[in-house]
This record gives sequence, structure tokens and C-alpha cells, in this order.
Amino acid sequence: MTEHSIDRWRRDHFFLAAAHAKNARRTQAVLILTVVMMVAEIVAGTLFGSMALLADGWHMGSHAAALGIAAFAYAYAHRHAANTTYAFGTGKVGDLGAFASALVLGMIAVLMAYESVTRLFAPVEIAFGEAILVAAIGLVVNFASAWMLKDDAEPGHGAVHDDLHVRHHAHHHTDDHGHRHGHRHGHGDHNLRAAYLHVLADALTSLLAIAALVAGLFWGLNWLDPAMGIVGAVIIARWAWGLLRMTGRILLDADPSAETTAAVRAAIERDADNRVADLHVWRLGPGHLAAVLTVVTHTPRPPGHYKNLLADITGLSHVTVEVELCCGDAPQAT
Repeated sequence: MTEHSIDRWRRDHFFLAAAHAKNARRTQAVLILTVVMMVAEIVAGTLFGSMALLADGWHMGSHAAALGIAAFAYAYAHRHAANTTYAFGTGKVGDLGAFASALVLGMIAVLMAYESVTRLFAPVEIAFGEAILVAAIGLVVNFASAWMLKDDAEPGHGAVHDDLHVRHHAHHHTDDHGHRHGHRHGHGDHNLRAAYLHVLADALTSLLAIAALVAGLFWGLNWLDPAMGIVGAVIIARWAWGLLRMTGRILLDADPSAETTAAVRAAIERDADNRVADLHVWRLGPGHLAAVLTVVTHTPRPPGHYKNLLADITGLSHVTVEVELCCGDAPQAT
């Protein structure tokens, strides 16, 4: 058998989101906008002796670092997409980036809570006019950034466009690979979701700050400033924890969907006397799932037959089927 003759059986392992390049460009644009705003605030704060500007500038710097992680993850995943060192491609690099960003988000929440509690018990003098202006400018930048990212980053948002092409190559080996390519525009891109959450966290901080500062300016309620900081820290911590749990499960190859696993099993076992003895389903990247299963039956068929049974299950991009002959008595006809 020549190398050319087996080319038709080889598979690529390109499991990036269909909108990978688009999401990468948007993240890079938001990163640039954030860095420019950060530098402007730090320079202005230094020149004008404003602690409010300096503090907000360095706070924005922490989000810029997280956005930098997201941008790097996009670039790395694309650059190494064809690297055979990665057994199932680089589709989960974005989830790794999102996990790292969630850690940064959690640290920001802790620092916010610490600073807020400190100021609650040891109030500092607030330059209300200047602080409100800084928060307002930051809010405008955050809204612009969120608008650039929101279409595919919001959970459950955006249409899912399935363009599924199933490659069925039936042959008589007992171990075969099937590929199905699903295109989901941004759906499930946790790297973009992490970038979006950092922008939202910054926007939330600015909104709460403006509300507290206005209350302090007009009604003397200075304690609202650190109190709002604590509220914001709790909300951001919840976002970070949710993202950590979600991406942590993916990185550990946890079953992404009990419904999908059940659908795979049901589709196989509806046919003849098939039984699924072993089944593993996991996520390869945004919109891409893999399945490895062992089918035990009295009437073995080519692996391509069993892959055809899974053709209607959305998102299966890499399927491996092992077929075993059942050695027991065949079932009696009724």
C-alpha cells in the first residue's frame, strides 16, 4: 500500500471556532483600546498628581493583561493548528486562555474587596469631580469594547449555523475514524467570553463608582464608594468562579453534555442488537466534540455503518468506532 493510497483516510485536526479569526481581531482591537486608555490615565495621573487617575489606570492595566492572554491564545492556537504534536489540535488553547483570564479576574475581585474594606474603615479624601470624570471616560471605553465583543460572547446569544459535512468512509477494519465539521460562529468560545467578562467587570466598576461618587458629592454618603467596591468585587468573583468551573471541566475532558452522550448511545443501540460497552465524549474546541465508542454486537458491520447512525448528532467532529463480536447466544426472533 502506497502513501498516496492512504491519503484519503487521513484526517486534519483543525478544531478552532469558525469565527476564530474574527474573534481574534476583535480581541486585539479591544486590547489596543484598553492599553491606550490605561497609558493615558497613568500619564495624566502622574502629570496632574491625581491618585484617582493613577488608580483607575493601573486597574485597567490588570484587565489589559487578561486581554493580552486572550489575544495570545488566539494567535497561538492559529499558528499551531496544524502541529501534529497536539493529538487533537489546538482547539482548547482558547479554553486554557479563558481559565488563566478567570484567575486574573478572581485576583482583581480579591484586590477590589481588600481595598474597599480598607477604605471603609479608613476613609480617604475623594476628589469627586475628577473621579466622576475618570469613571465616565472609563465607562465610555468599556461600552465601546463590550459592543465590539458582545455578539458572540454573550451566553446563548448568536445564531448557530450548522454546515455539517460528514465524511463516511466505510471499510472493514474494526477501528475507524469519522470526522464531521460543524461551523458555529463564536458559540462556545470561552476565550472571547473571558475577554468580554473583563470588559464587563471594568464597566461594572465604573457604573458603581459613578453612582457612589454622585451620592457622595450631593448627599455626603462617602461610605457608598467602598461599599459599592465590595458589591462589585462579589459580582466579579461570581463571574470568575463560573468561568473557572466551565473551562476547568473542559480542560479535564469532562463530559460536555449528558444529552449528547445519551443521544450517541441511543442512536447506536436502536440499530439491530447493538450495545455500547464503552463511550467517551469530550470537547475539542468551540463547536467541536469527539466521541470514542466500543460497539458489541452479534452482527458486526463496518465502522462506517455506525458512524452513519450518528450523522444527525450536532457537533461531532471526530468519531472513533471499535466493533466487537459478542460471543454469547444471539437473541431469539420474536
